[in-house]
Amino acid sequence: MSAIKGDGVSQSAAFRRGIRESRSDRIFLGLTYLILTVVLIIALYPLVYILSSSISSPAAVASGRVWLWPVEISFDGYRAVFQNDQVLMGYANSLFYAVFGTLISVSLTIMIAYPLSKKTFFGRGPLMIFITFTMLFSGGLIPTYLVVKELGMIDTRWALLIPNAIWVWQVIIARTFFQSSIPDELSEAAEIDGCSDMRFITSVIIPLSKPIIAVLSLMYAVGQWNAYFDALIYLKTQSLYPLQLILRSVLILGNGSSVDAADMIKQQQLAELMKYSLIVVASLPVLIIYPFVQRYFVQGMLIGSVKG
Repeated sequence: MSAIKGDGVSQSAAFRRGIRESRSDRIFLGLTYLILTVVLIIALYPLVYILSSSISSPAAVASGRVWLWPVEISFDGYRAVFQNDQVLMGYANSLFYAVFGTLISVSLTIMIAYPLSKKTFFGRGPLMIFITFTMLFSGGLIPTYLVVKELGMIDTRWALLIPNAIWVWQVIIARTFFQSSIPDELSEAAEIDGCSDMRFITSVIIPLSKPIIAVLSLMYAVGQWNAYFDALIYLKTQSLYPLQLILRSVLILGNGSSVDAADMIKQQQLAELMKYSLIVVASLPVLIIYPFVQRYFVQGMLIGSVKG
């Protein structure tokens, strides 16, 4: 027995030694690594540049002396950001919209996607066609605004939470996940045991759907965090503005009123520095959340894209 085992190990080692990469394979791998390295540098450079600019001095940023590493390290940009009451208010509002908007969107998406995944659901074909139709055609900006106005949501937080609560692509992904991952036998067994539909969803469907819930949560949260157009249209009260709209007001429209030339130059330099500091501050929540949901994100995307 030991001789056979020894022969098997030696044959395996010989087999591994026998597999040698040809010259063309080595060239191909070398080119692949080279291309991937170039792509990595292209993707990382803007991030490194923004981070370096955010901690450099205003004069160095305004003069263009920063190209990779920080120059004359300074935290004036972050100090100006966190001393601005409007920015802090917008940050709090964006957190509110992202958290509650994601909760509403994920709940509604699951509520519509799970019935559409069941073959016994009457009218699921026409309903799915109707839902998919909205990906290609919509009512337009003015009709949507009139609907939101008639519902009494103008200048309220609901205007940023309800009108775009459901994204069709996310519904398709969730429906595909339920079709491929939740067997019909589970619902049949639960029905025989006298389990109600709500109990079945909360006790069986949601625990088994952590990957797709993580995917939906990340997509909706990023969308809510970066959205500003709806706030620009529907909101009038500045205390309701999200962070993105505050950034637009501070950086694009400008808020300096100094007449002195030296003070104006300093303000312009500080405003240029604040752009990079605000980008870093605004990106922090997404960068913090993504590592924790990356595993579920990849798993959910793969499962939701295998079968139609």
